[in-house]
Amino acid sequence: MNSTSYLQFIFLSGLFGILPVLAREVREVVVSHTDEKGILQLYRMNEDGSDSVQLTFSKHGCRMPSVSPNGKKLAYVEQVDHSLAIRISDLDGLNIRTLTEGGMNLIPSWFPDSEQLIFMKVSPKPKQDPARNAQIYTVNLEAGIARRLFSDEEQLKYSNAMPVISPKGDRIAFVSNRSGDMRVWMSALDGSGAKLLSKPEKNFHDKIKAPFEQKVPAWSPDGKWIAHWEGVEMIHMSRFTGVPNPRRDQMIANSFHVWVVGEDGKGRKKIGRGDDPTWSPDGFVTRAFPDPGRGGPVVIVETLNGKKNLPIVPPGRNWGRFCWIP
Repeated sequence: MNSTSYLQFIFLSGLFGILPVLAREVREVVVSHTDEKGILQLYRMNEDGSDSVQLTFSKHGCRMPSVSPNGKKLAYVEQVDHSLAIRISDLDGLNIRTLTEGGMNLIPSWFPDSEQLIFMKVSPKPKQDPARNAQIYTVNLEAGIARRLFSDEEQLKYSNAMPVISPKGDRIAFVSNRSGDMRVWMSALDGSGAKLLSKPEKNFHDKIKAPFEQKVPAWSPDGKWIAHWEGVEMIHMSRFTGVPNPRRDQMIANSFHVWVVGEDGKGRKKIGRGDDPTWSPDGFVTRAFPDPGRGGPVVIVETLNGKKNLPIVPPGRNWGRFCWIP
């Protein structure tokens, strides 16, 4: 089609209201999945899995990627010696810096200004959920100095984990055991005014004989909603208890669901089975769950027309979460 014919086509299509989408905007993601050697690496790709480019070449594995709101920096967790360190790089994987190391540093996420990160530092205990013994820290990219965010003695009596900052930067959602079992809480940045955000229908699973817990809060882009995981924790499965019980293990896996709740604690809604919720840039929830048939996770995003698969993890590969590029 020559240029004159193309312009005539555009004009006539617009005139009759039948202009097709000639080029759909393809969004990008950064995904942690295993390479050919079984080591978790970071890959940048389109949301349909095309044009995948490997960003890291770690000896021990990279996971939990998080892209800064300005789209310029990539934060992630990498195993360094016997610790899990938080590292940052440019979006092409170059200019790598270690921000904090020593111990177990997990789930980095960004402040809206793209100049600070927030994360959880864990003091692990054998056969214990890491979130049960954690505190929240922040680190400034320029200074590279980490500091504990909550410092009040009453707050430090409890475990505070998996923090995420609201899009406006004025509030924090996190999980804590201050009410007993792990639940999603919200407070001011200094921890004041903390309130339980998402009250589950039941606190205890009668058949599994274990508590329901909540993890991995995620703010919607407009700051009005928080998605989170809810279910019976994996530490109750056979591989952690040492007591084989495949039927019970499957019941535990079936308890995994993603929920959404309003910032005011209202409008609680079950989105579907899965774990590790995130939000797409246009405000739709994503979730993931294992698929034994393909040997890896199925990642799903909700859309106006229903759920859609995101083929961002090759079949037969393990993964360590993903994030959207703004």
